[in-house]
Amino acid sequence: MRQRFTRASGRRLLPAAGSLLAAAFFLTACQAESQSAAPAGAMQAPPTKVDVVTIQAQPFELTEQSSGRVTAFRSAEVRPQITGIIEERLFEEGSKVNEGDLLYQVDPATYDAALASAKANLAVAQATARNALNRAERYRDLIKKNAISKQDADDAEAAWRQAEAQIEAARAAVQAAQINVDYTRITAPISGFISRSSVTEGALVSAGQATALATIRQLSPIYVDIKRSASATILTRGREGRIPVTLELEDGSTFTETGTLQFSETSVDESTGMVTARARFDNTDGTLLPGMFVRANIIAEVIDNAILAPQQAVSRQPDGSTLVMTVDENNTVQPRPITVSRTIGDQWLVTDGLSNGDRVIVAGLQKVKPGATVEPIDANADNAGNPE
Repeated sequence: MRQRFTRASGRRLLPAAGSLLAAAFFLTACQAESQSAAPAGAMQAPPTKVDVVTIQAQPFELTEQSSGRVTAFRSAEVRPQITGIIEERLFEEGSKVNEGDLLYQVDPATYDAALASAKANLAVAQATARNALNRAERYRDLIKKNAISKQDADDAEAAWRQAEAQIEAARAAVQAAQINVDYTRITAPISGFISRSSVTEGALVSAGQATALATIRQLSPIYVDIKRSASATILTRGREGRIPVTLELEDGSTFTETGTLQFSETSVDESTGMVTARARFDNTDGTLLPGMFVRANIIAEVIDNAILAPQQAVSRQPDGSTLVMTVDENNTVQPRPITVSRTIGDQWLVTDGLSNGDRVIVAGLQKVKPGATVEPIDANADNAGNPE
């Protein structure tokens, strides 16, 4: 009985032992494969991926934005030159008037009378002069015959010359009286849009009064006075009349016309440190009105081959210098010191250190160092990576 039991047990243990041997062999093989593959993988690690931007030189307009106020091209206050009563107002407030248009009529009665009196005095002076001339001519003949004394002849000559001078004085009086009569007709000194009237019919006005009767402003063309920094003014000096200017209105819209920079002041405002410049616009549709606040964009300089580098590619060093990391033709990281002048949107304007076609790293900088080999990915491509 014990012998049969032992054989039967032996037959049941043989399959289990085979399974254990097969499993041990499989684990040994896996461990060997893992140990042989690990060193090879460590030696062939892939290069770090970085996002790069290729520098493209391009024409660029260096634009300066400043605040400005609209100013009338010409502005004239209508004032009386004589004293009198306003008989009539002959314009519509807010309308366009032309130079020479009659605006107000002042009662001319007293000035007409003064003119008539001056003309009469002129006639008297002319008659007196004719009589004096006739006497002087007679005395010239008599003195030749020694019929009168030389003194009488000289007196007659002097009386004639005095009468001639009185004619000139009378003529001047007539001219002055005529000017006063003309001043009773108050006309527009310039063409433009006239303001509301400060007086009505029946009002007494006088020469030299403090209050203007109305104001006329010429709105086409029109000026915009701009506040600029002194350094920006230097960039455009000598090119006035050829520099284009665009405007942004108070509501954020863009004015459709382009103006030109006319001139810049030669002194700096001590209170603001700014220089006032003036631009001219046609303002054909009358959009711009005196006193409006605008933002002026001045094209201060045109650079034919501008180099712009993304701000995230530029790092500032402790000594204040700037540099970028570039990728050369062998995909090796190379530091590049650069010189920048100003920011333009999200880019730096580079004046030295970069050239057309250079590749600068914009993402993945913290994972690389100079001399490392990297895998550059175009940051502008759709499949660009996002290295951390």
